[in-house]
Amino acid sequence: MVSRCANPACSVPLRYLRDGRLFQFEVRSRSLAGFESPRHDKGSRQIAHFWLCGHCAETLTLTFDELKGVIVVPVLSPAD
Repeated sequence: MVSRCANPACSVPLRYLRDGRLFQFEVRSRSLAGFESPRHDKGSRQIAHFWLCGHCAETLTLTFDELKGVIVVPVLSPAD
């Protein structure tokens, strides 16, 4: 369950979904052995939810990195 802003530098608790931005990612759990067989399923799929508070959502967004998981990145302005 989402309880705080996903930005590690922020500690705002989630009170209302309308105050900020909710993100949903499909994540796959990998085998404990650290490798996958090409013939087997590539891990179980789960939906994970993350939330950025209104202040953080003005300048940041969340993205999924295969190696790091969900990470906070700056929002690119149209001029970038």
